[in-house]
Amino acid sequence: MSISVIEQAKIQAQVLVPLVKALQAELGEARANALVRNTLGDLYRRFGEAFWTAKNDTNLGQAVASAFRTYARDDALAYDVIEQTQDAFAFDVKRCAYAEFYKALGEPELGFLMVCTADFATAEGFGPDIKLTRTQTIMQGADHCDFRYRRVADESRKGK
Repeated sequence: MSISVIEQAKIQAQVLVPLVKALQAELGEARANALVRNTLGDLYRRFGEAFWTAKNDTNLGQAVASAFRTYARDDALAYDVIEQTQDAFAFDVKRCAYAEFYKALGEPELGFLMVCTADFATAEGFGPDIKLTRTQTIMQGADHCDFRYRRVADESRKGK
């Protein structure tokens, strides 16, 4: 049986939290966070690309719902689906074990940096016509996270 994403995040945090804190002390918080965000962004974009290619599903709602179930495994997330169509998947996360874990560590800002920012990079990996909008997160103190995935028109093809 494979390790759930929440368990992977907990294992990774044992190494990454002290490493990021050391980078912040050495380079300054802004520079260290940018380095971490860019490095992890590249990794998660590749994950998104690999998932999208392997899934080979043009139905955005079904594909993203499938990916999200992976992140929610082992009771990591409780969420309500708002919309699920061919071109959209919208949901609100009501409970997040990732946020609970990082808050218990006393490091919610690092949880946001290392967990929440990955959502946008992963969405970029799904392709240029898939956009994620999110205005708030539990990790940053909101009562829920509002994920809105949409397929958008490819601006480069307009007028051709």
